[in-house]
Amino acid sequence: PVPPPPVAPTGPAPAAGPGGYGYPGYPAQPAYPGYPGYGWPGVHPAPQNGLGVAALVLGILSCCLFCLYGVVSLVLGILAVVFGVKGRRRADRGEANNRGQAQAGFVTGVIGIVLGVAVIVLLIIGISVAVHDSDDSDPYYYDGALRPTATVLADR
Repeated sequence: PVPPPPVAPTGPAPAAGPGGYGYPGYPAQPAYPGYPGYGWPGVHPAPQNGLGVAALVLGILSCCLFCLYGVVSLVLGILAVVFGVKGRRRADRGEANNRGQAQAGFVTGVIGIVLGVAVIVLLIIGISVAVHDSDDSDPYYYDGALRPTATVLADR
């Protein structure tokens, strides 16, 4: 057996607390659901903002490209509306944090659809008017031939 250490001239040392030598232990932290014990809780998954961004980009493109006969605007607008609705639902569930982008993509998609339909309707009207136009613009020609004209001279 080993003898105890000698007593100091100032008296015996106070009894060590529950932490032992050095600094006291860390205070107990409240247990987070699913993360018991010490340290930082686990990393939450990153927000999935892809649908909102895609809706906004496609909606802007559908508004800008309506002049390509309206078909491009119509297709991109429909895609923007679909992605915008899905992006808003994902943001409402808490899986994404860009509900505003998804909403803006939805709105610009609807505007792109309206512009695309308007251009297509105007093209159809313009083509049908051009095909069914029977008005002669030049009175001197009739079916490609010159029209005979006569001038009546008044009393001279």
